[in-house]
Amino acid sequence: MRLDTDPYLERYAARVQGMSASEIRALFSVASRPEIVSFAGGMPNTASLDMEAVEAVAAALVREEGALALQYGGGQGRPELRELLVDIMRHEGVPAHADDLVVTVGGQQALELIAKCFVDPGDIVIAEGPTYVGGIGALSSHQADVRHVPMDDDGMRVDLLEEMLARLAGEGRRPKYVYTVPNHQNPAGVSLSVERRHRLAELAEVHDLLILEDNPYGLLDFDGRTWPSLRELVPERVIYVGTMSKTFAPGVRTGWVAAPPPVRDKLVLLREAADLCPANLTQMLVERWLTTQPWQEQVKRFRSVYHERAEVMLRALEAEMPAGVEWTVPSGGFYVWLTVPAGIDTSDLLAKAINHRVAYVPGRGFYGDGSGGDKMRLCFSYPPVERIHEGIVRLGELLHAELELVQAVYGDDIPDMRRRGPDEPGTQLGG
Repeated sequence: MRLDTDPYLERYAARVQGMSASEIRALFSVASRPEIVSFAGGMPNTASLDMEAVEAVAAALVREEGALALQYGGGQGRPELRELLVDIMRHEGVPAHADDLVVTVGGQQALELIAKCFVDPGDIVIAEGPTYVGGIGALSSHQADVRHVPMDDDGMRVDLLEEMLARLAGEGRRPKYVYTVPNHQNPAGVSLSVERRHRLAELAEVHDLLILEDNPYGLLDFDGRTWPSLRELVPERVIYVGTMSKTFAPGVRTGWVAAPPPVRDKLVLLREAADLCPANLTQMLVERWLTTQPWQEQVKRFRSVYHERAEVMLRALEAEMPAGVEWTVPSGGFYVWLTVPAGIDTSDLLAKAINHRVAYVPGRGFYGDGSGGDKMRLCFSYPPVERIHEGIVRLGELLHAELELVQAVYGDDIPDMRRRGPDEPGTQLGG
C-alpha cells in the first residue's frame, strides 16, 4: 500500500470527501512549544480559576452523588442544569424557559446539530466574513454553500446582507439561516451595533429568516456591558447557542441550545442518535459550580484578566507594527483581527513566523471562499501577560522584514493576496 494514498477514499460518504483539518488544530503541535509565543489557540485562561474551589466542588460531587453522576442521563440534559443556564441567559437579558434548552457537549456540538437539522447539500447559509472556524467546519460537513457578508467595526454589514437577500430572492433562493456571533466576535473581536441588531431583526421578519445567534463571549465585555440579544428581539426566529467554556472551563464540555419547541425536539433526536446523552458528571459539576460558588465574581476576574491582556497587546501593536498594518480594537472577548499590507500572504508567512518563535492563525481559516489572505487572528486571552509584548515584537520584526522583501521583489507592482482558491499555490495548513 502506498503511504501517500488513502485506500478508503472510494468508500467515504460525499460529505467527508472535502473535509480537512482546520488551520488552528494544525497549529497546536508546533505552537505549543515553550519557545514560541502563541497567539493562535482561542483558549480561556483557566489558570485564573480558583482551583481549590474546583477541586472541592468535584470531590463533594463524587462523594455525595457519585453513583448518579456516573450514570446515563436524558437526551435533553438535566432539568436542574437547564434552569441554571436560563438564569445565566437572564443576566444578559436573553429570554428563555428551561424547556426550550438542549444541553450539548460544548457550543461546537450545538452548531453541528443545528447544521445537521437544517442543511442539505448545496443549501445556502449566510455568515459574517470572517466567521468562527468551527462554524464553517459544521457547515462544511453538511456541504453547505456558505455566503459571507463583510464586517466593519460595528459588526456585520447588515445593509450588504439586505442586498444579498434581495439577490437571492431574485434567484428564487432563500438561505436556511443566518449565522452570527454578535458579541465580541471570533475572530474579528467586534460587536454588532444596537442599530444593526434591530435592522437584522426587521430583515428576519421581512424575509422569513431564521437566525443562529452564537454567544460565547457576551458576559466578557471588559466594562461589564450587555448587548441586546437577537433572541430578545425576534424570539421565534432565533436559535441561540451558549457555552460554559468561556465563563467556567472548556474541559467541562457544556453548552446549550435555546430553540423553538419543534426545533428543540428535532435537536434532541439528533443528539440521541449521535451520543445518546450529555455526561451527567460534567453537567452536575457545572450545577454545583453555579449553585455553590460566586460564579459572577469569577466572570469579573476573567474580564479583568482579558482586559489587561488586550491592553498590553494593543499598546504593543501600536509600538511595533510597520506602517500599513491595521487591527481591530476589541471591547471584550479574546481576539484582535489584524490586516497586513498588500503583498503579504498570512498563510505563506506562517512558517516564517514559527521560525521567528511566534504563532497566529491565518485569516483564510475563517472564510469558506478563499478570502482572508491579508488577515490574521491574534488571541490575547491565553499567553502569559509578560510574553504578549515579546510576541508582538517578534511579529513586528517579521512584518517589517517581509515588507522590505515585497518591495524589493515587486516594486510598485505588488500582487493582491486577499483571496486564493483551495487549489492555488501557497503554503497552507489545513483548510
